[in-house]
Amino acid sequence: METRVVVVDDDVLLREGLASLLVRTGHDVIAQASDTEGVLDLVRDLQPDLLVVDIRMPPTNTIEGLVAAKAVRAACPSVRILVLSSYVEVEHAIDLLASGSGIGYLLKQRITEIDTFIASLARVVAGESVIDPALVEELVLARRARNPLDLLTPRERDVLVLMAEGRSNLGIGKALHLTEGTVEKHVHHILTKMDLGSEDTSHRRVLAVLTYLDQAH
Repeated sequence: METRVVVVDDDVLLREGLASLLVRTGHDVIAQASDTEGVLDLVRDLQPDLLVVDIRMPPTNTIEGLVAAKAVRAACPSVRILVLSSYVEVEHAIDLLASGSGIGYLLKQRITEIDTFIASLARVVAGESVIDPALVEELVLARRARNPLDLLTPRERDVLVLMAEGRSNLGIGKALHLTEGTVEKHVHHILTKMDLGSEDTSHRRVLAVLTYLDQAH
């Protein structure tokens, strides 16, 4: 079954090129837009599987795309979102990534790495989270700290490694031959041991992954 995609970008060449690439790789681009005005209504009407949107959009070319993505996530949580950016924007990216599963953040330059880009898009559609390597590097540098991983059991470390790959609890369970409930317990223990506060689980999960990536580097 084809993935139904809405593409939003003010750069007409990039937008048309991306739409063409998606069609050639078996996706159904059901709509395109050059600005974020009306994007939420468009998504509500068409119910796509995936929204691909640039962060910096008119009229201010700051975070209009991010605001639109957050609005879509709040109103249509089943729609997957892939955000594209020309720059690494740590603060904005982590806010979006913490909003749940089925979220991706990639630099536009990744589009030229066609196989990698399409694979990343497929992971987002499947409900995973995809983080651009350049963003990971920036986040790692921003979170240099003590090593809380020493508190984890070997099994909890296994779970955390798979979390860092963007896998869901179900995906982690399949990889480690554990029930989803058991994985949820491991995740809870990881978040508690890493002293990540009492924020919502999605946000704490992102922070746990960032801490692991920090120490792994």
